[in-house]
Amino acid sequence: MPFHDVSISGDLIHTRQAVLSGIGYTVLIYGAEQRSLTDADILVATQAVAETYRTLISGIYYEKPPDNPVAAGLYAALAKFLENEKKHQAEHTESPALKDLEVFQLLVFFLRFGRLRSNGRPRTRAFIEFLRAQFPIEAGAAKQEPRIIIP
Repeated sequence: MPFHDVSISGDLIHTRQAVLSGIGYTVLIYGAEQRSLTDADILVATQAVAETYRTLISGIYYEKPPDNPVAAGLYAALAKFLENEKKHQAEHTESPALKDLEVFQLLVFFLRFGRLRSNGRPRTRAFIEFLRAQFPIEAGAAKQEPRIIIP
């Protein structure tokens, strides 16, 4: 289990459900652009972003993106989404601002859930397929209309 020393409250998952869904949706959007994305890439990128937030909580900004180019691209996409989400939450006062600790815990939850949904094989896409089932609009948007013109 990754980050076995971290405990996550169910209340956080409930209150920050939109952010957690945004993480999954960001993975799907990136996966639509990068067809070679696998579950292993998702897990590596998510763990790297979580490590970045873990060091950020302690007051140190240290980033170490993955070496794999596909995972590094997902790392950048997740980091951009999370920064935009933090800015959005800070601008809107109806909900409390998103804290780095909360982001870290959400990433750990997403990582643990991804490990549970993935079968552990190097090229598996089981977790990606699970995410696609959770966001059916994304699957419908990927369909193109037929290119045959019938008079």
